[in-house]
Amino acid sequence: MIQKFRRRFIAISTCALFVVLLTILGGMLGVSYYKASQQVTNVLNVLASHDGQIDKDSVTQVTVQKRFGPNTSKESLFQYRYFSVFFDKSGDITKIDSGHIATVDQDAITDMAHWAYKQKKARGHTDYGGTTYAYKLTKKSNGKVSIIFLDESVIMASANELMKIAATMGIVSLLLFTLVLIALSNRAIQPIIEAEKRQKEFITNAGHELKTPLAIIETNTELSEMISGETEWTTSNKQQVARLTRLINNLISLARFDEQPEMTIATIDASAAVQRAADSFEAMITHEGKGFSTNIAPGVKVRADENYFYELCNILLDNANKYCDDGGKVSVLLRENKTTRAVTLEVGNTYAEGKEIDYTKFFNRFYRDDTSHNSKKRGYGIGLSMAQTLVHAFKGKISARYKNQTLYFTIRLKMTK
Repeated sequence: MIQKFRRRFIAISTCALFVVLLTILGGMLGVSYYKASQQVTNVLNVLASHDGQIDKDSVTQVTVQKRFGPNTSKESLFQYRYFSVFFDKSGDITKIDSGHIATVDQDAITDMAHWAYKQKKARGHTDYGGTTYAYKLTKKSNGKVSIIFLDESVIMASANELMKIAATMGIVSLLLFTLVLIALSNRAIQPIIEAEKRQKEFITNAGHELKTPLAIIETNTELSEMISGETEWTTSNKQQVARLTRLINNLISLARFDEQPEMTIATIDASAAVQRAADSFEAMITHEGKGFSTNIAPGVKVRADENYFYELCNILLDNANKYCDDGGKVSVLLRENKTTRAVTLEVGNTYAEGKEIDYTKFFNRFYRDDTSHNSKKRGYGIGLSMAQTLVHAFKGKISARYKNQTLYFTIRLKMTK
């Protein structure tokens, strides 16, 4: 249980850091890309308003600072690579200005311009030679059209570099944090470990201490019966002693299960174990006037501890018999699915009042559907918790479902040869 809590603590902490890093770094990247996109738009607007040219006379320092911010100088505009294409009313190219680009030839410029002209979009992007070009199409009042193409690589380079740095730093930070958390997680949850340890020690020690007075009470009751004969009081005393003894044994067993009991995991004959458990309960169940049916496939093999697997079957059958309706039916099913390579063990019992019950709580320790604890059904809410612990130790899954007034507990394990 402690190891499970430790892994969950590490996973949740790592996920929390991941969300924080994603928010911070994602926000930084988003702002960076937005500013770069705005810069592309501003440069295209400047070029479009000056017929595809940037010169000292047509562009003033005031214009640059108004569009790009107070920290931008006029000289910075001359770093960009661009070219312009002009069309007449009929859609024929009248002029190509490629004096500010060196990597795109005239034929490529013509093809890109015709493609952009046919799109009939005011803004767009196109690729050439592995480089992305943003373009702006402007229609003049006289019907002529100009298309300005701008190489985005210079502007987007800083944003792309920031993305690489942020991704690298984020991954490294997350890995370092996870490693440090793994190394120090035991210290972080040490108070919980100590509290759990003291709780288990208290249960075990108290259990052993309580067994002595219970044994004395049982002995005194038997002596009283030998002297004065059996009465309803001595019978009640013996029943309560037996009840307390079972409770103490279950508590001690549960504490030991949490301490990772020694198990010999090997390939076992699940069919034989289930059949043996079913045979031991058949007489008890039928004697109480309930129906009992089994459908156990022969030769089913699973990897588990043989003794604990048999104990698991006993827990499920005891629970089914205990909560089965009077005159109801208990069923046992064991089968294997060769397609999914899974083994299913299912124990069911009729339970007419179980329609509105939350079955996810059945595996909680000390949980009982009868919260008043006045039910005549014996039990302490420990058995199914022990069953879940055993199933997890066998690397399997356990679940509960309700169908046709019948409560089913289903265990799925991996099939083995």
